[in-house]
Amino acid sequence: MQDSERPNDLTKTARPIPPTLKERNAVQRSVERLLDELAPEKALRRGEAPKMQVEQHRTPSGCVLQAPNSAVSVSWFADTSQDLTHGELQVVLWRGVVTRRGGTRPAKGAEVASELVLHPVERADDTLAWRASDGREFDSEALAVHCLELLETLQD
Repeated sequence: MQDSERPNDLTKTARPIPPTLKERNAVQRSVERLLDELAPEKALRRGEAPKMQVEQHRTPSGCVLQAPNSAVSVSWFADTSQDLTHGELQVVLWRGVVTRRGGTRPAKGAEVASELVLHPVERADDTLAWRASDGREFDSEALAVHCLELLETLQD
């Protein structure tokens, strides 16, 4: 693929102007789609729900998927400065149990197994994708599948 055919990386600082409100909103919607896919917001229910194999914990800017032996955290860091970027999405694979705010601390803390940083890119068909530093691109659904596959790699 030639440089002129590459999708527009929305985070490059070579942009002549800061991102528009429309572009920022499109990126935010893409983040919300990914988080809804990974950890849908739960409705309040009476009684206790049975424990799931993978617990889903949602935060305003991310989520944690906790399996018995590993976890995946997905965090969106929007750029709030006047820079010419939108922000970045961090996907971290953890060995062990991740401590959540307000939760009890496990006997042994979690350790980072791998980390993936992604930036939003605009595709030729006017959709958004997530590009990793190694060049891989994911749409929101493919990134959700990738996160679940990461979680399974440490389950043995």
